Amino acid sequence: MRRALVVAVFASAWATPRQAGSAFPDPKPSTLPREARVRVGKADLYSREIGQGQPVIVLHGGPDFDHRYLLPEMDRLADSLRLIYYDQRGRGRSGDRVRPEDVTLESEMGDLDTVRRHFGLGSVAILGHSWGTVLALEYAIRHPDRVSHLILMNPAPASNDDFMSYRKERREKSGGDLDQLKAMASTVGYQEGDPDAVTAYYRIHFKTALARRDHFERVITSLRASFTREGILKAREIEKRLLNETWLSDSYDLHPKLERLSIPTLVIYGDHDMIPAACAAHIARAIPKAHLVTLKDCGHFSYLECPDAVRKDIQDFFQGAGAPGRSQ
Repeated sequence: MRRALVVAVFASAWATPRQAGSAFPDPKPSTLPREARVRVGKADLYSREIGQGQPVIVLHGGPDFDHRYLLPEMDRLADSLRLIYYDQRGRGRSGDRVRPEDVTLESEMGDLDTVRRHFGLGSVAILGHSWGTVLALEYAIRHPDRVSHLILMNPAPASNDDFMSYRKERREKSGGDLDQLKAMASTVGYQEGDPDAVTAYYRIHFKTALARRDHFERVITSLRASFTREGILKAREIEKRLLNETWLSDSYDLHPKLERLSIPTLVIYGDHDMIPAACAAHIARAIPKAHLVTLKDCGHFSYLECPDAVRKDIQDFFQGAGAPGRSQ
């Protein structure tokens, strides 16, 4: 069953190992969030801005989640960065007046560009997590002049081949879990979008995605807090549409197009990530100005699991230490 096998949010020999850190300092009182609505057609995108300094548009994973699972941990970058989050159309607090059929890969690109213009940004840094890295890459390919830097955190596959390799590796390592997911996905509760049933599903889905149990519980608790029956069902239909346009299309492959980019790029991968290391390595090799780092004892949610290492790598990246070329 395809749906049960899909990664809902998503080390090569030449990657640079880093030791996980302890924690970011708490956000300063001056870095209070500022909320806004960004009109896109008949709908409004919920946006949340926090911090000062280098502006960075943050693209959440999924495609069926919203940005709230990134909080509050990602906010701890706001003492040196101006973070601009938004819920992608039809998800989270951007769900009103949106039908699943209104959302396509092209509408996602248009929405991201509208957010960029709404905040008065020319060429801007974009940070994508998991599925968000696919959107970041798609946008950079279309509008390279509008992207100053790319940060690809725990990247999802950038091709159908890599997605199929992920599925194969997951079957080999977690066959019993996949059988359990298939059974759970066939229950009435899951099919009707019951938040508790869906949370139970993701408990199995993300079981091997994090290195530590307390971090795992933090992610599950965060996801459950944002689930509603209506939101789950709408986001699920949107997810199906976007996956059919990307990973599930036999011809989908961003790598040849990435070779034409000249955008400084930081690729952050965790050595306990459930996504194969080759997926991150293929992206980093394709982009001429990409630098890949691999975080030790870190899984698919590196902003939560390895905050100090993530912070240092991003600071170094913007200062130029990681941007000129590939890691060797």
